[in-house]
Amino acid sequence: MTVLVRSGVGPLCAVARAAIPSIWRGKYFSSGNEPAENNPVTPMLRHLMYKIKSTGPITVAEYMKEVLTNPAKGYYVYRDMLGKQGDFITSPEISQIFGELLGIWFISEWMATGKSTAFQLVELGPGRGTLVGDILRVFTQLGSVLKNCDISVHLVEVSQKLSEIQALTLTEEKVPLERNAGSPVYMKGVTKSGIPISWYRHLHDVPKGYSFYLAHEFFDVLPVHKFQKTPQGWREVFIDIDPQVSDKLRFVLAPSATPAEAFIQHDETRDHVEVCPDAGVIIEELSQRIALTGGAALVADYGHDGTKTDTFRGFCGHKLHDVLIAPGTADLTADVDFSYLRRMAQGKVASLGPIKQHTFLKNMGIDVRLKVLLDKSNEPSVRQQLLQGYDMLMNPKKMGERFNFFALLPHERLEGGRHQRNARQSKPFASLVAGFSELAWQ
Repeated sequence: MTVLVRSGVGPLCAVARAAIPSIWRGKYFSSGNEPAENNPVTPMLRHLMYKIKSTGPITVAEYMKEVLTNPAKGYYVYRDMLGKQGDFITSPEISQIFGELLGIWFISEWMATGKSTAFQLVELGPGRGTLVGDILRVFTQLGSVLKNCDISVHLVEVSQKLSEIQALTLTEEKVPLERNAGSPVYMKGVTKSGIPISWYRHLHDVPKGYSFYLAHEFFDVLPVHKFQKTPQGWREVFIDIDPQVSDKLRFVLAPSATPAEAFIQHDETRDHVEVCPDAGVIIEELSQRIALTGGAALVADYGHDGTKTDTFRGFCGHKLHDVLIAPGTADLTADVDFSYLRRMAQGKVASLGPIKQHTFLKNMGIDVRLKVLLDKSNEPSVRQQLLQGYDMLMNPKKMGERFNFFALLPHERLEGGRHQRNARQSKPFASLVAGFSELAWQ
């Protein structure tokens, strides 16, 4: 079965149409040429049309937020969208090696910063729990290294459906889960290896303390504002009801400047820009926490370093899907702008990357780990699965160059950090951190 991984693929069709006969004059951005019969009226579409009729066109950010996380009808709230039966597949679902190497990365950073007596492992958007499960297996296998360290797991998850799947994946069945829907900590339990685990809806509810943060394919689903450069200046892209086709949405340009325009850099040279304020807020929070209490954050996602323009797209059944068709039935995503994440760290912490996934994993020793697993396996099917997973993760035409790794660390972690706080990644910085150079145990 061919599986399409969410990744950067061409722009949405931005074709100029006739001026709209209303206050919302400007370009009409087509969301595709889907025939009417392929545009079912979903509950989310009804909700959005009512909202637009009541208050006017909405931003792309508001559209993404409603479609993905609306408490009653949101795509992420009650749906398991991962795996072969879902709408997309992620690296942890492809190969166990991916999570194992990230587990090694966290242990390496823990050792490099003095082997604290306790740390929190915090994952933002943990999917099915597969990734953190693989990481915890490494922690167990290296229990002699971590024996004097108290570890706790903290998962930030808004989806009720996925949090239940995570609990089934990670927790010990013999220890009942504590549930309190009205509390910031809405679920508690114990992992199969005996580590305390808690669930939250928001990062700011996670206790502050020495922590390692993980965000794998998390930032790409946060709402983005889209802007188009026009002869009159920057204009934000909104979503409106198509007056010529019933039950259909369309893109339009705002007639004048909007408040979100403040997020665009004054020296911006692109003619189309996507900005994610929510990502900036989270990076600011992570930076403050790491600067105050130590630890690190590792971000893995597809994206760019301030170079791409129109990346907003949808996925349904492992295929590209028109973002405005049947809202609520497909995943919506946009490439992460790592230059924006670096900028929002505001010098409070040092940043490394982005570097390509195949480079990061090779530096972490993926070839060695693959050989160990192949040597241990006599089953042809298992060996084939391992090799196929390796190819998917490392092949530049698949995930190898489409996904990037990016890290936030305390300045004190890097040599020369106090003198180069505003500098981008440099060789002296990268040489000290596993993944961003070859792994070296201390």
